[in-house]
Amino acid sequence: MRIAITLGDPNGIGPEVVLKCLDDPLIMKRIEPVVIGAKKVLQVHAKALGRRPPALVENMTASLPKRGIRLVDTSKGQEVSVEMGKLIPRAGSMAMNAVDEGIRLAKQRKVSALVTGPISKLAIVRAGYNFPGHTEYLAKKTKVKDQVMMMVSRELRISLATGHISLKQVPERLTINGLVAKLKRVRLSLIRDFGISQPKIAVLGLNPHAGENGVLGSEEEEVIIKAIKDAGNRGIIALGPFPADGFFGSGQYCGYDCVLAMYHDQGLAPFKILSFGSGVNFTAGLPIVRTSPDHGTAFDIAGKNQANEGSMVQAVLQAASIAEQRRSNQ
Repeated sequence: MRIAITLGDPNGIGPEVVLKCLDDPLIMKRIEPVVIGAKKVLQVHAKALGRRPPALVENMTASLPKRGIRLVDTSKGQEVSVEMGKLIPRAGSMAMNAVDEGIRLAKQRKVSALVTGPISKLAIVRAGYNFPGHTEYLAKKTKVKDQVMMMVSRELRISLATGHISLKQVPERLTINGLVAKLKRVRLSLIRDFGISQPKIAVLGLNPHAGENGVLGSEEEEVIIKAIKDAGNRGIIALGPFPADGFFGSGQYCGYDCVLAMYHDQGLAPFKILSFGSGVNFTAGLPIVRTSPDHGTAFDIAGKNQANEGSMVQAVLQAASIAEQRRSNQ
């Protein structure tokens, strides 16, 4: 099974964790990686790590030598510079060029899944990409409107009702129809991508104590509870709304196949506390399989051989698992 892996921002830790990931014998036994990015970026990062770069084969059909890696070089003869630790728009553009190539290969079924290395949201915006991150960009490129960010680890799965928006925008973005659509998408993904026949989804409240019956906010009574009831009428097993603090503090999440959080940090803060370094970001609802590690570019440690590849390893393995599950459904 071929899995495409983009390097992410060339000035961050993406190339380092990719190189370390490809040293993992489990990865090389399970999949055939197709690395997407500039050849020079891999070479520079390999040198910074004090290791020889892998034998790179820039051909999708040629046989691979021992320890050889297939590479799609996106530099296309252009000059490539690597300035580790620096936020540069050109680096953001390079990262997104690799994503574009990965999407193309996945849509053409030349690879079974796409794993994206970490990007700098500010770098890509300054490079002219009007998207707050991978998730929204992938949805646009694959013409999907109801994608859901799902964080996955051995311990739990958390999906988000809203994504990369400011906190003050969250209440107005929460609607009954919108939440029902998210619950439908989460349920379908749990069945299709994880093989769970009757998934059970926990829904968090928005306000402290899940609104305390309207005392601390009206969104639970006016939107979230009605959405849960509507979803139930459609055969979706969704329970809540639960106060987020007690729900995670008491370990209630262990009794559910997925948790739907109302906003980004409500879901990702507990997820990263419980799973940082082994968690995976999966975009549910896309026609292609896409995962990524649960960390960012970490410019402060780029090129210092300090980055942990654990999350990248899990992102690759999770992508392979989901691709296999989808294939078995056909």
